[in-house]
Amino acid sequence: MNMHALQVFFAMGGYAAYVWPAYALFFSVLIADTLDPVMRRRRVLRELRTRLARQSARQGRSNVTSTPTSP
Repeated sequence: MNMHALQVFFAMGGYAAYVWPAYALFFSVLIADTLDPVMRRRRVLRELRTRLARQSARQGRSNVTSTPTSP
């Protein structure tokens, strides 16, 4: 392709001001839709780990206080 053909292509027949932002918006939404479930999964797993650690620590404390000590 020569330079003029590329300029014509990128000009999009005079509609470049509408076409290229539409492409940019499309790809940004596509990337966001791809990354959102990954980020949500990481957040949920982190919250579950924290909740489980808190729960096991709470159970460990209650077991220590509830076990009778022998004289």
